[in-house]
Amino acid sequence: MKFVIAPDSFKGSVSAKAAALSIARGIKKVLPDADTCLIPLGDGGEGTMDSLVAATNGTKVKVEVVGPLHRPVTAQYGILGDGVTCVIEMASASGLDLLLESERDPLLATTYGTGQLIKKALDDGCKKFILAIGGSATNDGGIGMLQALGMKLLDENGQEVGLGANQLSQIVTIDDQAFDPRIAKMEFLIASDVQNPLIGQNGASHVFGPQKGATPEMVQVLDTYLTKWADLVERKNGIRLHDKAGAGAAGGIGGAFQAFFPAKTQRGIDIVIEYTGLREQLSDAELVFTGEGQIDFQTASGKTPMGVAEAAKQEGIPVFVLAGSIGTGIEVLYEYGISAIHSIVNKPMTLTEAMEQGEELLELAAEQVVRVYLQGIKSS
Repeated sequence: MKFVIAPDSFKGSVSAKAAALSIARGIKKVLPDADTCLIPLGDGGEGTMDSLVAATNGTKVKVEVVGPLHRPVTAQYGILGDGVTCVIEMASASGLDLLLESERDPLLATTYGTGQLIKKALDDGCKKFILAIGGSATNDGGIGMLQALGMKLLDENGQEVGLGANQLSQIVTIDDQAFDPRIAKMEFLIASDVQNPLIGQNGASHVFGPQKGATPEMVQVLDTYLTKWADLVERKNGIRLHDKAGAGAAGGIGGAFQAFFPAKTQRGIDIVIEYTGLREQLSDAELVFTGEGQIDFQTASGKTPMGVAEAAKQEGIPVFVLAGSIGTGIEVLYEYGISAIHSIVNKPMTLTEAMEQGEELLELAAEQVVRVYLQGIKSS
């Protein structure tokens, strides 16, 4: 009996790989000879690089870059097994998790480090790029990334502006003469599910700014700054980012890719499913396990469990989701092929306790699901 195990990470608790191993142990408590196919996944956020590097026998490269608050951080990117495809998680260089909650400041945060990762990968000979842009701390419209790659953003005195979203209001000229010419010859695939425009009530600042530390007053300022930036971009190359779908992703870096890179956007989970060969493994599977830390209505927006369920549904294979917690609106998920959703928390406990015991709880939950499943087969 073959089981495909394809979870995302349980953020702050269990990595996707560790989650898959825990689920496999639970299965083998019931069926020691079971064929367990482990495919740890990510959906464009944390774990995406690890998933793709592991699936293709690739490597990782560490780079010291400018972090979101302008101090050095050690980031990394992956080179896939083909030797020419680079995977960059924006969060590694410009991520919210690099900051203490008290440090979050989207007016100061910069995407410069993400640009440095791209430049280093270009120097290393990479030709194709997969950019996972979830988890950013930034709201600078991607200008830091552009600056790191040679674009000069000038103020009214012809001087280059500094780093951070608070510099957006100073820019009057976009000078792309020194913008890295290699970029135009490369392929950039942006892993993102975000369809928000750059500005307005549904834009980057209003929707994502508060989680990055923006006060209501700061949100208005940021939106004004991004509007001015979008006006400049439109005058520069005719691309209107103001209301363009996806331009608001990751604090507006989505718009920078749309305006200045030969880039296309695809759901993160679809990219990962393609590179990991999940569909091929599903062809002869009996049951699929997936999961992540929190399951709720937002899972339907392209999170890992939904993507796995969509793929398994085409093969008519049951999908069981294991979750750290279950929120509201999960009813919609059953339409995508999810058979059942189970919380791994098996007794009253604090969040800290649940996170510390994540691997054990996953193992126990997987064991119980398999026992119920086999009993159902016997009874039918």
